[in-house]
Amino acid sequence: MPAAPHPSCPFCDVIHGAGEVSMCYEDADVVAFMDIQPVNAGHVLVVPREHYESLEDIPHEVATHLFDVATRLSRVIHDVMHAEGMNMVVNSGAAAGQDVFHYHVHLIPRRAGDGFDVPLPFAGSEMPDRQRLDATAARLIAALRDPMRRNTGETAAAR
Repeated sequence: MPAAPHPSCPFCDVIHGAGEVSMCYEDADVVAFMDIQPVNAGHVLVVPREHYESLEDIPHEVATHLFDVATRLSRVIHDVMHAEGMNMVVNSGAAAGQDVFHYHVHLIPRRAGDGFDVPLPFAGSEMPDRQRLDATAARLIAALRDPMRRNTGETAAAR
């Protein structure tokens, strides 16, 4: 049975037929539609039908399928829009710029000089020394291997 719309979620409203949308892909678990405030023509949002607030909430299987759909769509968008490049963007959490709290992926076709920029490396960042990078990597490895850690998206047997 499909989930009920989440209160005050515009994407749930769209998915459940309560708003106008220009749909470009649908299956049982994922929809994709044109962004109503596009960065460039052809800007598409890929959204799970079920309401998951952020990257941390979406089940591994759903995220994998959504990413598969996004990569297939990105090739089509690239060709149809005669793009020179493509940004695949996920803003997860308010601090990361998420403003609709229903997990989604932006597919943004790009052209040289289009005025949109995601500057990486970030000019305000400093390059940490190798010891700090190694220490952070070791902490991440330890957390991934922790059998008591929840929400890693994989079973202990898969590690």
